[in-house]
Amino acid sequence: MSRQLDQILSDAAARNLSVAATLEWLADMELEARHNRAIDRRFKQSRLQMQPSIDAFDFQHHKTRLQNKTRILRLLDLHFVEKGTSIVIIGNPGVGKTFLAKILAWRACQANQRVLFTTAMDMLNHLLASQVDHSLVRKLRMYTEPTLLVCDEIGYLALDQQTSNLFYQVISTRHSQKRSTVITTNTAFSDWGNILFNTTIATAIADRLVENSEIFLLGGPSRRKPEHNGESSS
Repeated sequence: MSRQLDQILSDAAARNLSVAATLEWLADMELEARHNRAIDRRFKQSRLQMQPSIDAFDFQHHKTRLQNKTRILRLLDLHFVEKGTSIVIIGNPGVGKTFLAKILAWRACQANQRVLFTTAMDMLNHLLASQVDHSLVRKLRMYTEPTLLVCDEIGYLALDQQTSNLFYQVISTRHSQKRSTVITTNTAFSDWGNILFNTTIATAIADRLVENSEIFLLGGPSRRKPEHNGESSS
């Protein structure tokens, strides 16, 4: 407001605006600036590194996208975040799972929600390292407290008992606190026993995700090809 005050007062006088209208104009300008700064802050905190739009998501790429189009577009209203519903996106590498997850994450940033994007292995390695300096409880909050957590690439590497337990702690805590998690994976729930330490942990995690989640299956050929210049994330 202070930076724009002289210009606004000059413009208001030229337009013969009342004092109340001028103050409202200044207040609206201040609120818009604060909102934009808040979104910038949410984006930086999210670790997204890109701001993808649903307009760049090619629904014609494969029939599974067209079949899920209405459901995908409905996610953009972020009611799933308000309800604490999780989203699980399953498909082979290169079919657009990560790209769709980033679209949802950026949408939540624009709504001034606290968002964090991470790969599963980055998160688990970070938590594993925190056990050395006894900061696990504090580091866990980094992944359990965001309104929306995007955990990318579950299933690309098998997890041992320690990392499987850490993954369970994150999912279980977020589930109990009704916070939304977006999971992308190349592995169906029925095969999670092969990527987690044992079927007991796999079942416990899957049960919590399935209890309050929407599941999307994406098919088609990989988009990681030279001819695809826009959407190229997995």
